[in-house]
Amino acid sequence: MKRFAFRVPFSVPFRVACRLDLRAATTAVLALLLVGLGGPAVAAAPGLDNAKCLSCHGAGRAAIAVPGADGESRELHAVPADAFASGAHAKMDCVACHTEISDNAETDNAHRRDPAQKVKDCASCHEELWERAKQQGAAKDKPRLGVVVDNIAAYKESFHARKNADDPTRPNASCDECHSSHSFNVPPKDSPQYAEWRLGVPETCGKSCHEESLETFTESIHGEAIFQKKDAKAAVCSDCHSAHAVGNTSLAPFKLAVTAECGNCHEENFKSYKATYHGQINTLGYAYTAKCFDCHGSHDVLAVKNPDAKVHPDNRMKTCKECHNGKKDLPEAPPGFASYQPHGHTGDFERYPQMWLANQLMVQLLVGTFGFFWLHTLLWFWRELRDRQQGKVRPHVRADAPGLAGDSHAGKHFRRFSATWRAAHLIFALSLMILTLTGLPLFYPDAPWAAPLMKGLGGPQVAGTIHRINAVIFAAVFFWHLAYVALRLARDWKEFRIFGPTSLVPGLQDGKDFLAMLKWFFGKGERPVFDRWTYWEKFDYWAPFWGVTIIGVSGLLMWASTITATFLPGWVFNVAAIFHSEEAFLAVVFLFTVHFFNNHFRPDKFPLEVVMFTGSMSVEEYRREHALEYERLMKSGELEKYIVDAPSRPMALGSKILGFTLIAAGLTLLTLVAIGFFGSH
Repeated sequence: MKRFAFRVPFSVPFRVACRLDLRAATTAVLALLLVGLGGPAVAAAPGLDNAKCLSCHGAGRAAIAVPGADGESRELHAVPADAFASGAHAKMDCVACHTEISDNAETDNAHRRDPAQKVKDCASCHEELWERAKQQGAAKDKPRLGVVVDNIAAYKESFHARKNADDPTRPNASCDECHSSHSFNVPPKDSPQYAEWRLGVPETCGKSCHEESLETFTESIHGEAIFQKKDAKAAVCSDCHSAHAVGNTSLAPFKLAVTAECGNCHEENFKSYKATYHGQINTLGYAYTAKCFDCHGSHDVLAVKNPDAKVHPDNRMKTCKECHNGKKDLPEAPPGFASYQPHGHTGDFERYPQMWLANQLMVQLLVGTFGFFWLHTLLWFWRELRDRQQGKVRPHVRADAPGLAGDSHAGKHFRRFSATWRAAHLIFALSLMILTLTGLPLFYPDAPWAAPLMKGLGGPQVAGTIHRINAVIFAAVFFWHLAYVALRLARDWKEFRIFGPTSLVPGLQDGKDFLAMLKWFFGKGERPVFDRWTYWEKFDYWAPFWGVTIIGVSGLLMWASTITATFLPGWVFNVAAIFHSEEAFLAVVFLFTVHFFNNHFRPDKFPLEVVMFTGSMSVEEYRREHALEYERLMKSGELEKYIVDAPSRPMALGSKILGFTLIAAGLTLLTLVAIGFFGSH
């Protein structure tokens, strides 16, 4: 702080020689505030009370001019008596803050300054009072004092508290520069006076230091609301920059905080923004994607309809290209980017019909699929439980089935899946789980596990790379399978029957099997027997054809965004995001509930079925599960082609370890989905 030596002429002949410290004025403010917060008043020095101080230093009195450090004359700060009387420090004496000033009655001088007296600043006074209150057990009775101390701690770490580049002896901004030591008084938030005080915040910031920002802000939609409409609810400087924890605007913490601050007023728009890729990354704690102020501006926010607004239709491409400019890893924005809907949502058919229709389709698909198969699962579990309670033993096969008498396959296995099928299933399962793991944080960025998981994955860029690699692997297995099936059909097309017993194409028999299963569920019939494929196995087979197509195409559109937006409008990305996320949700929840139950968790299979890992199942179990195929192979004499030895002990043990590991991973992912889903609804 700068110090000034000065001489003050008065009508009464006396000379005052003193040095004023601006920090002393700040000390005065805080000391007065301490009393307002419950601190003890400091008695004035004898003969030097407030009235005597104000007789010279009060507003309306003759200006007291002093020579400054540069030799130019400047006037001392005049204290407005009325404002001081209504301020938070009104009950305090001037010398409670100006502790270096004392009465000098022995001479003609009105007061004198003691250079040895240590001057307290605002922060130290409040901190001392707070420590005293805590020691006396009175801290809970003075919550406002605790808030002030917290603000002090925030200020000390803020940009304002740093040394000024032009004058290292002072900070960028001190308490007194914002609060006005003699008239400090922040009204209660529910009072009319608070609104008036809030309307003055921009001028406090602007006229003191940030003149250019104030000028820009005044022309913005926020400034119009403050200065013209007198709307105290409109955004002011301290809303975005914080009153005390003013940080570096170029750092990520500030960017994330100010984006969240926008949502305090613009709740619906903030909600829709968070549903976009930009918003999901921001919610996870990364500031490199577009935020509110990147598109709308900061101090210069204008209404969308304003031709000068950054988000006006005529200016959107220019705004998009501020980030998507062909530099670094972001190709230049193509025309379709301008019609992307960053605040589009599924609840407004009039404005966003494509998103509304896409959402309705996926909701119906989700409800229909889960409604049917979860009910199927519950009925199956209930029937199995009832049968066990009644002591019913499930017959492995009919006693009079031909070819069973004298069967010599005890201890043998039936080969059901080749090594190729098993490898494809394993790669499919692993890649799907990794896709789920890397995609979930974006789907539920607000979930408590999302940010730590994303950090553990190495951040969004690394997670995105892992996600896309596994998407390619997943798609490669799918297309390899299509090629494999096509070759098999071409080779055996003469013997192939589209609705034959070995075909995976659903047919009339599957409908009959389903009805027979329903009768068994309700105790109206015997448990049905099946051929090579059950109707639920056929559904498991065909479901990925729909799922891979929807997830794959939508994901590819978003991955190749610049190519997509070159030929298609921007709303395609909004629709693709809906299809991609909802279909992924359907696939994950179906696999880890219905598929797990059908193959592992139903009572007669629990806790694990390893046929997809070993490739074979015991002949006894095969006769029970697929009796019709067993009978047909027995009659045709082809059964022996499929009889193999039981897996070796290491193979059996390894298959169980692998199976339990995959199940544990699947259930963990399902738990994360459940936490995210119920936490967001």
